[in-house]
This record gives sequence, structure tokens and C-alpha cells, in this order.
Amino acid sequence: MTLAEIKNLLDADVIVGEDLLGMEVEAGFAADLMSDVLAFAKEGSILLTGLTNPLVIRTAETLDLRAIIFVRGKRPSSDAVKLAREKNIALLGTRYILFESCGRLFTAGMRGSIQKVGEAS
Repeated sequence: MTLAEIKNLLDADVIVGEDLLGMEVEAGFAADLMSDVLAFAKEGSILLTGLTNPLVIRTAETLDLRAIIFVRGKRPSSDAVKLAREKNIALLGTRYILFESCGRLFTAGMRGSIQKVGEAS
């Protein structure tokens, strides 16, 4: 699935990374705790979160995540936007809640970074 398809499924706005919408994404992860993201998200995934500070961008950079989607109508801080531009990480925003966003992506065929804690993905 491409970021453009994700944008359409979530009726999302592009905050940063219009030029990255053709990028392919195979898996997603959703959390507001960056410690969970670091522990369980897999390289190349997208991250859905309501956390909007630069730590989210740093976490995405560390894991080589494809994009961050901010849910619940939240918008990243100006520092986070600046950092995402520097690191070439796409940022999108949707007004859907986290649960609905994940459900829409799952229904469209996207799967999670892992299925169960403690099992190989």
C-alpha cells in the first residue's frame, strides 16, 4: 500500500512529505508510548500516534519508519515538523481516532509490525 492510498483511506492531510506519497508501506504500528514503539515496531512500518513532539520524529528515525500519522486531529509541534523535514520523514494528520484509523488500514490489507508479543512476525 502506498502513502497516497493511506492518505485517502484516512482522509488525511499531508503535513510534510508530499513527494513521498508514492512510497510503499507493508506494516503499521500504533502507540502513544515511544518505549512501546522502540520495543515492538519494525523497520519500514508507519506509526500512528497522538503524540506530537520531536521525540516521535527521533523514534521514527531510529527505527527507519516510513511515516508518522497523527490521529484525533492532532498536529505536530513546529519543532517536530522542522525535524521531520530535515530527516525526510513523511507526516500526515487525520481526524479519525486511533482505533478507527487502525481498523481502516487493517480492512484495506495492512498488517501490524508484529501479531503478538513474544511471537516472531
